[in-house]
Amino acid sequence: MSTLAHTMMTAARSADSGLVGPGELDRYPFAEASVADRVGAPVWEGADPELGRVGRRAAGSRGRGLHGQLVQQLGQMIVSGDLGADRPLVPEEIGQRFEVSRTVVRESLRVLEAKGLVSARPNVGTRVRPVSDWNLLDPDIIEWRAFGPQRDDQRRELSELRWTIEPLAARLAAGHGREDIQQRLGDMVEIMGHAMGQGDALTFSRADAEFHSLLIQVAGNRMLEHLSGIVSAALQVSGGPVAGCERPNEASLAHHGRIVDALAAGDGAAAETAMRHLLTVHPEVERVVPAPREH
Repeated sequence: MSTLAHTMMTAARSADSGLVGPGELDRYPFAEASVADRVGAPVWEGADPELGRVGRRAAGSRGRGLHGQLVQQLGQMIVSGDLGADRPLVPEEIGQRFEVSRTVVRESLRVLEAKGLVSARPNVGTRVRPVSDWNLLDPDIIEWRAFGPQRDDQRRELSELRWTIEPLAARLAAGHGREDIQQRLGDMVEIMGHAMGQGDALTFSRADAEFHSLLIQVAGNRMLEHLSGIVSAALQVSGGPVAGCERPNEASLAHHGRIVDALAAGDGAAAETAMRHLLTVHPEVERVVPAPREH
């Protein structure tokens, strides 16, 4: 096993960690009245009751601390419909419910506003925006939709989007013979093969995500390059297979290898065909997109 493969597998097994610092204990100083009785107040039943236990709760899986946890919690509630469109979000009530500081609430709402989930206006306050205003290409929103009631639609839309992006990227990448990138792609296939033999699905998925991200980046199209994060998010959300990449198997590994071989040969048509075959390893996908055509 190469040094790169060993390093990546070790990193994949390392859990993100981090405890909330003492500066996050700046609580709202008002009385604990029941916000459920207030007119227009959000219903927080879907919230994580442990989130407010600041001193005892470790950071979330992404290592983003309390701020990241609140963004995650509110984002999931909005995307799932627990906080419907035009619902007012009162910062003081959020602070009380989750036992977090003014700063944490303010910064979390700013992140959600940047994603198009909420809007803040003078004399109106902060409100949930309709789905038509959301940045549906944001990796966090992709993840939240994939774990919520819209998961079937999200899987279908991601599959269709990948079919639009990746075969073209593979064809274009064959015309940009950067040896360093081709070597890196080959390394990812090696890592995936070793991980599959070890039953290490986490390392497989991370190497797979890097493979597809690199392929888009080397296509030489800057607009396509901006979409690489979407593909990575698509590969890392769960909820059932939408492409051959999502379950480690020999067929998936072989198609990745064929893509690398086609790129090395400068054969754009073969690279595109191999990518189309990769995206239809699972029969579920064939109901969404047409079967690949031979060139």
